Amino acid sequence: MIQTIKNLLKYHELIEVLAWKSILVRYKQAYFGLAWSVLKPLCLLFIFVLVKGFVGIESGPIPYPILTFAALMPWIFFQESASEGVGSVVAHGALIKKIYFPREVFPLTATVTKLIELGINFVLLAGLMIYFRMVPSIHILWVPLIILYTVVVSLAVSFAGAAIYVYYRDVGQALPIFFSLMMYASPVLYPLSLVKQTLLVNQDAGKWSHLIYGLYVSNPLTGIIDAFQKSLLYREAPDLSVLWPGMVLTALLLPLSYLIFKKAETFFADVI
Repeated sequence: MIQTIKNLLKYHELIEVLAWKSILVRYKQAYFGLAWSVLKPLCLLFIFVLVKGFVGIESGPIPYPILTFAALMPWIFFQESASEGVGSVVAHGALIKKIYFPREVFPLTATVTKLIELGINFVLLAGLMIYFRMVPSIHILWVPLIILYTVVVSLAVSFAGAAIYVYYRDVGQALPIFFSLMMYASPVLYPLSLVKQTLLVNQDAGKWSHLIYGLYVSNPLTGIIDAFQKSLLYREAPDLSVLWPGMVLTALLLPLSYLIFKKAETFFADVI
């Protein structure tokens, strides 16, 4: 991991060029341009608000639209950066065959690209907070750390996923299914408070309730989304009891994922 940070600093100019190129190619001849990065969460938000009207999801003191948008922001950032990170090595196959540089540059570039789009969504979130008359507190200082944690989780998926995708293209077909399952296993459509009420208070799963809740919070996105909402909307510090299971899992998976990537990169040019 120390070597990854060194590579990030050493090849930062290459990462910047590749990120800028990625943005230009993605939105070239697109009439709405970068506005598409805003339209996706807005469309999902509209669908979720409709679903909420039918099933009556309780959002507590925070208006459901802004609560859900604050959940969609880190989720979409993770989902898109991890998805592009997994496909990044294969997408740059021609470049890999021409010149050598650390291949982890590609997953890192995918994450940097999505950070730009995340910044655009922050502008929209600020507009929603003004509309709902919500003023952030000092706990907003947690947000950069939460984003950094999300980047780490994304890289934990990207490194191993990119290496495996080079050898097994079935990963590309399985990835959308994986992210769909992950979204419903994260507090995006519904708040974490609803899960706590169902499993810890009502004990709706019987003797399995605490086990299921433990597995649920071991999903790093659970802690990320809850911490993001708490620090921005609830004006509270993140709940560490929700964060730490996912952080422990990420701390175990990231070095393993990076090791898999470095072991496989030697043969990338031959396989691609």
